[in-house]
Amino acid sequence: MGKKWEEMSSDEKQEEMFAKWLSPKDPEGKDLKFQSPQAEKAYKERITRIKDAVQMKKLPDRVPVFACPSFFPAYYAGITPQEAMYDYEKCCMAFKKFVMDFEPDGNLGAYVPGPGKLFEILDYKLYSWPGHGVAPERSYQCNEGEYMKADEYDALIDDPSNFFSNTYLPRVFGALEGFKMLPTLTGILEMYGVAVNFIPFGLPPVQATYKALFEAGAEALKWIGAIGAWNGEITAAGFPIIAAGFTKAPFDVIGDTLRGTRGVMLDMYRQPDKLLEAMDRLTPLMIKMGVGTAMMVGHPIIFMPLHKGADGFLSDEQFKKFYWPTFRKVMMGLIAEGVVPMPAAEGHWTTRLEVVQDLPKGKTLWMMDQSDMVKAKKTLGKVACLFGNVPSDLLKLGTTQQVKDYVKNLIDTCSKGGGYIASNGAFFDEAKAENVKAMVDFAKQYGVYK
Repeated sequence: MGKKWEEMSSDEKQEEMFAKWLSPKDPEGKDLKFQSPQAEKAYKERITRIKDAVQMKKLPDRVPVFACPSFFPAYYAGITPQEAMYDYEKCCMAFKKFVMDFEPDGNLGAYVPGPGKLFEILDYKLYSWPGHGVAPERSYQCNEGEYMKADEYDALIDDPSNFFSNTYLPRVFGALEGFKMLPTLTGILEMYGVAVNFIPFGLPPVQATYKALFEAGAEALKWIGAIGAWNGEITAAGFPIIAAGFTKAPFDVIGDTLRGTRGVMLDMYRQPDKLLEAMDRLTPLMIKMGVGTAMMVGHPIIFMPLHKGADGFLSDEQFKKFYWPTFRKVMMGLIAEGVVPMPAAEGHWTTRLEVVQDLPKGKTLWMMDQSDMVKAKKTLGKVACLFGNVPSDLLKLGTTQQVKDYVKNLIDTCSKGGGYIASNGAFFDEAKAENVKAMVDFAKQYGVYK
């Protein structure tokens, strides 16, 4: 009889998570039926390559290859980003064509565009998207703002869930204004006074909010039905989806989502203790978010987009005080449960590399955008698998030979001893198809271990 989950070490839990990824299930919980024995063999070979790279082993055959686009599959298939967001059949067609034509070892799935109609129903304000604030043929844009006010830290710290539902969500979703009128549900305790708490649910603004939620929920089910079917189809064809879901560094939750860049930068000077306390409060929530998704999907890798920790946003001292401690705690919390954090070090992280190497070996997978890869391999690369660094501008403007030369240098620099996966370094929209193919094909050819 095997060990119970709580009795396992983090190493054992990670092995168990990879074993689940190697044996995918269909929506009914049965073993997924692959399209052919060859597809099953290719799928397991790809997962094994990724697993060995994450665990810092010298791979038995070659360097794995990822391809991580944003809206490129839409352009490549001849549709606009707007069509990809509103026509789920076209979206799935485009992303299937991308994976089948380029055949990377890992892909990000068809989640990226998201359901445009759902955002419309809820009147989403945090982003503008194709056909709704930006041109139909362009990618979405984040709308910076202080969606949490400077004097609201105590409310966030006291009850994060209530703050998000009653204060934050009505500010970023116009259709959820009614949530402002809802009571704190923890006040519903005994028969006395119970009815008073339900009065707001009879008010027209609250009922309108719930009507919008029901419409959005129906659209979300329609979208995930299409994307879930796509996931099963592409997996059955032998192609793994890299990540199960995502979570965030606490500083980025506040700096991206709540206070905005300007707000969080001011808070470091004006109320640093409140900022630190709020990040500590958010840390276990970010751990639960990542672990819960990984367990539900049966997939070990959880994506972590990193923004405000890049070079230029914070001084070295500020990074060590405000960003790194809670970011590391989230990663360690994931690692303890067998989950593999996949931070995307967007922009330049060269000055951070010596700090962030304070991690257990073979437990994380880092997407590297514009950092110095020689230094990255000598520091973070000692303990973590690195992937990426092929520039988006090179994929758009370079020649196929320039792409091959760049990939060759990356493999020469980073693959010795294992722990590297060839890939682009940032999510790309427009690129030359021949350059994307050159990146994938050349890495497969040149990255063979001697």
